[in-house]
Amino acid sequence: MDLTPARLGPRDVVRVGGAGLRARPLRVFLSALGIAIGIAAMTAVVGISSSSRAQVDRELAALGTNLLTAAPGSTLAGDSASLPPESVAMIARIGPVRQVAATGKVPDTRAYRTDRIPSIETGGISVRAAHLDLPATVGARLASGTWLNAATERYPTAVLGADTARLLGLGTVGERVYVGGSWFTVLGILEPVPLAPELDSSVLVGWPEAVAHLGFDGKPTTVYARSADNAVEAVRAVLAATANPEAPNEVRVSRPSDALAARHATDEAFTGLLLGLGAVALLVGGVGVANTMVISVLERRHEIGLRRALGATRGQVRTQFLAESLLLSALGGTGGVVLGVAATALYSSTRSWGTVVPAWATAGGVAATLLIGVAAGLYPAVRAANLSPTAALSTP
Repeated sequence: MDLTPARLGPRDVVRVGGAGLRARPLRVFLSALGIAIGIAAMTAVVGISSSSRAQVDRELAALGTNLLTAAPGSTLAGDSASLPPESVAMIARIGPVRQVAATGKVPDTRAYRTDRIPSIETGGISVRAAHLDLPATVGARLASGTWLNAATERYPTAVLGADTARLLGLGTVGERVYVGGSWFTVLGILEPVPLAPELDSSVLVGWPEAVAHLGFDGKPTTVYARSADNAVEAVRAVLAATANPEAPNEVRVSRPSDALAARHATDEAFTGLLLGLGAVALLVGGVGVANTMVISVLERRHEIGLRRALGATRGQVRTQFLAESLLLSALGGTGGVVLGVAATALYSSTRSWGTVVPAWATAGGVAATLLIGVAAGLYPAVRAANLSPTAALSTP
């Protein structure tokens, strides 16, 4: 007679391991939930971060990374500097520069919905003189109405930034705003301008009108210059000296696309923190699985003893409980990945982003749960395998 123990195939291992889980569905659900929460948190964090990064890349691709700005800085004495009125024309002479436009902040001038509002309540709205080719240079688009032209820039007309229109409660063109003691007719309303966010909270008026009736001195406060893509750094190197040859140290040169990249870098810092929190939740879930398996071994001593008495080897008992732990962790990990992807899709839809979840995040989530399953189930499996049949069956 052949007394060699029967070998357990992969299908047998899954069936035996699954039988132990089906016997206690509520406990299995609660234990798997701990794993699922940790994996869902980590998947969602990676997914949202990747979706945000993809959105920033799309914005930069659409807006371009070849926009530079020149603005007045400070003098050596610490006073506020200014750009000369001819700085725009001088920057336009730089060979690789394709487009140039400027805005000039009109000092001591505020905009209000009516003339009844106290002057102290500015709402953070500024009044800026603007060149006609400003939208094309900064990539601004109109939500409604039209932009200034050669005729309207000489009359009391204005275009509102997106935030300005919201703060003033204006949604249609043709209405009027009270600017610097005079009424200006609204010609258009801009959409938010990612590369020039200062325009969002501005009332933009024609350059000649600002000089003639608002006391504007004609000096630009921000000059926007678009150059050839392969010459951005070269233009950046000479922009300050070109804008103000007498005092280039008083000119601040920046690249607006760097601000979008910096925003993404800030998001990545928070991503690292949230991933750490997700890892803690995953660790807690792993402890829960280990606790569940230890209790399962204690409760099933008679079953273990009977299986050993019927010929099951220590290795087969160990494999059975290790399979249960792996199945329990895999159940939680798979559910967590599904929840994480769903959370990413939901959040991305609220921000009008595309949903991006890297394949390594989902595969890594499942792999992490399997490792946790092995770590959490190894001790209970070894403990179950070491029980002798007589001691297990005699336990009351």
